[in-house]
Amino acid sequence: MDKKQMKLCVFYCANCLDAEALRQVAVQSGTEELTTVSLPCSGKVNLLYLVKAFEKGADGVILVTCGQGDCHFLEGNLRAKKRAEAVDELLAEIGLGRGRMRLVRNQDPNGVQPIVDEIKHLKESIEGRR
Repeated sequence: MDKKQMKLCVFYCANCLDAEALRQVAVQSGTEELTTVSLPCSGKVNLLYLVKAFEKGADGVILVTCGQGDCHFLEGNLRAKKRAEAVDELLAEIGLGRGRMRLVRNQDPNGVQPIVDEIKHLKESIEGRR
């Protein structure tokens, strides 16, 4: 029986993560299909973008924000957190369950390990549901 490739989507704040760091994330996480979406600020993401990722086939979505108090636009990462929670709630309401929408605060712009770890945890969580 063929195993369906897992599709993940990462929305990230361009102020806390760059293309090289994101390439490291893709390699270290071992994700077969990783779609990335750069945002000028994580607070610019809206519910429709996140829901659309699931409509397009993503098994999980990760939103990477600046660390607490590090947002260049002051409250963007706080707004992003509320939107991620709202999408997680929507997924529960439609029967997909919670936990497919994750938020990672990137405390270290040069460190990608927390993002890689979250992707691995998300993949394990989704695999457990299949």
